[in-house]
Amino acid sequence: MTMTMLSLFFLFILVNPNIPVNARWAQNGVTVAGGHVAGNATNQLDSPFDLLLDNDQTIVIVDDNNHRIMQWKIGDTNGQVVAGGHGEGNRLDQLKGPSDMLIDKETSSLIICDWRNRRVVRWSRFSSTTEGEVLLDSIWCFGLAMDNQRYLYISDTEKHEVRRYRMGDKNGIVVAGGHGRGAALNQLNWPTSLFLDQQQTVYVSDWFNNRVMKWNKGAQEGIIVFGGRGNALTQLSSASGLFVDALGTIYVTDSSNNRVIRWPKGAKQGTVIVGGNDEGKEANQLHSPRGLSFDQHGNLFIVDRWNHRVQRFFLE
Repeated sequence: MTMTMLSLFFLFILVNPNIPVNARWAQNGVTVAGGHVAGNATNQLDSPFDLLLDNDQTIVIVDDNNHRIMQWKIGDTNGQVVAGGHGEGNRLDQLKGPSDMLIDKETSSLIICDWRNRRVVRWSRFSSTTEGEVLLDSIWCFGLAMDNQRYLYISDTEKHEVRRYRMGDKNGIVVAGGHGRGAALNQLNWPTSLFLDQQQTVYVSDWFNNRVMKWNKGAQEGIIVFGGRGNALTQLSSASGLFVDALGTIYVTDSSNNRVIRWPKGAKQGTVIVGGNDEGKEANQLHSPRGLSFDQHGNLFIVDRWNHRVQRFFLE
């Protein structure tokens, strides 16, 4: 096994733990970033969108209304700005409403959906970096994923599609949607978060269709995994953050229902694993949850957007 293969293998294990299908989490979350009123100090967040776990001790957060990416070591009071943070704008040292990002380990960089600038940018993670470089422009990019061949997958909220791009390619090919806004099986309506498995199956949070879609590699139509507007255990209201574990269990932040739903492979309905206690700022409440992820121990991390915080829920 080459070092590149080894690092990709380790990354997959790190971010995709074997979580028992009947696992339970503490119902009270612990704030690990932000949690103060909205603001732009280094101990604050303002309407964050998404997060990644770089390792068990470091969270990287898309701090949307502050137009920056924050890196936060668990246990620290303050985070560190690692991209943007120079106000709202379109200079190369600025971001404007970023929505998602991923860590490219091979180039030690962040690839960022700079949504309101309609571009995808790359920022080196070296401390001397003061600006990014544009990889793609003229695209309403909202969600990002990367496969093990380093192809980028990008959701486009204007064209209601997901495209796959080879690095350096400006056109890409459609892998989900691409038939205009709609609710048919070959359509999407404001695709947001993406998750990609090792078979290059694309899972999409289809925001205004209130559903999670699964597009097998090469498929012309998607499969509705679950959804439909409402608050029953078969329904969603504004599907957002998305994660699929090693067993094929899907976890999605049900944003307008202020809860996180688990949907095991082959299930007929989901279960609420955290939240679902109305919107609020108490430890057992969420307010428009967005991005989510797990550490290698199965602890759950959630971006609690309108509470301007990241919550950790311990696996019991």
